[in-house]
Amino acid sequence: MTTPIRPRRSMLYVPGDKPRALEKAKTLDCDAILFDLEDAVAPENKARAREGIAEAIRAGGYGHRELILRMSGPDCAEDFALASALPIDGVLLPKVESPAAVADAAARNPHPIWCMIETPLGVLRAAEIAASDRLAGFVAGTNDLTKDLHARHTPARTPLLTALSLMVLAARAYGLAVIDGVHLDLDDLDGFEAACRQGVDLGFDGKSLVHPNSIAIANRVFGPTPEEIARARAMVAAWADARAQGLGVARIDGAMVEQLHVDDANRLIALADAIERR
Repeated sequence: MTTPIRPRRSMLYVPGDKPRALEKAKTLDCDAILFDLEDAVAPENKARAREGIAEAIRAGGYGHRELILRMSGPDCAEDFALASALPIDGVLLPKVESPAAVADAAARNPHPIWCMIETPLGVLRAAEIAASDRLAGFVAGTNDLTKDLHARHTPARTPLLTALSLMVLAARAYGLAVIDGVHLDLDDLDGFEAACRQGVDLGFDGKSLVHPNSIAIANRVFGPTPEEIARARAMVAAWADARAQGLGVARIDGAMVEQLHVDDANRLIALADAIERR
């Protein structure tokens, strides 16, 4: 499925067993909330987390935010039952390694499906997974992937660049959204911003987050700037003028403009408009 353009600059994980965090998330400026039943919740707290998430979502108040439930595992009957009963926007499956996992989730819940790509096999099969029906997008699980690769966490994320690019390639080939992984050092906001800028360069739509202190940075870096929006609108206008004159190319500030540039400009304008409507 081709995912409609909507802001996904900041997608915040919120532990399902933390009532205060669930309530505070209603006030935060993130584009999406990932209600977490997996890594952030201890096994003995899973049932309580399901109850807390159900209560919070049914109470409402999350406004424009996209609501996604991260399952505790790929085959948890209780999680699928919860997802089916809630007014959410999607489910996020951990450690997806085959299209079969997506097909199973599609049969067991009515919502769009997101996949964590966080194992070597998941990365190598990303294109097969991306071809699945009912899929909305990928979320990179960079911590688990680094562990499985026996790689090191480095500021430039050099050991992960191949895997991250393969995720983006697979997602774009099938019109899916793709979200970058979390940043480990919660106090290193400069490093976080650098990782966000790298994510933009690689083609990601946004960043998954574990702390509210990074929301504003993710929104700023993954969102278009006023200058970019103005240039995009000028490009579209110049292209319309050129086409009215029967020309196949246009010029703006001395640079050649073709259909591919206009398509990208229209995508950026649509994103900016969606952010403004939010």
